[in-house]
Amino acid sequence: MSLPPPSVPDGSSTADVSECIVLFDGSVQIDYGQFYFRSSDGQGGCDFDGAFIGQRNGLCGAATPGQLVLITGPNVGDPHVRAELHTREPALDDRWEDIVEATMIVPERSAYSIVELGGDALGDSTYFSAGSYRVRYSASGTDDAHPASTNFVADSDDYLLQLWPAHTAPDRVVKQTSSSAAY
Repeated sequence: MSLPPPSVPDGSSTADVSECIVLFDGSVQIDYGQFYFRSSDGQGGCDFDGAFIGQRNGLCGAATPGQLVLITGPNVGDPHVRAELHTREPALDDRWEDIVEATMIVPERSAYSIVELGGDALGDSTYFSAGSYRVRYSASGTDDAHPASTNFVADSDDYLLQLWPAHTAPDRVVKQTSSSAAY
């Protein structure tokens, strides 16, 4: 699939902006404060324990090849999640409360999708070529989505997962402001 160059705010088009394919944009049923991005071939679950080995961030576990373990603020709910595949690194949007980056290794060409804890793949699967992809996982509203919060608003949390081809690099915490992301 070939996308036209994206528009910039002034209405012009530029090749300097990353082209984007939306992989998923909707609600995800959260259980135990997690969901996944992994091969949708239906074989096996996610390696939660191995996902964070050697990483500094506690939101996006990418240490196990072929999968991402994505942590949310509340333990249960149906928050909004958007996943995007870019041709190159997208601009950083500082409006998000928490932002982390990691590298996901795709060991072989396979179809990937957002997957709920029970194993249900959501949306259409998208084929990823073997290689390394940089992942940016952004979150907002995680503290207010906790039932114990004095400002509790159910499903007020939002998540953005962005992926693009890139060389491997250590994970990093770009921004951390919520108490949910402090662990």
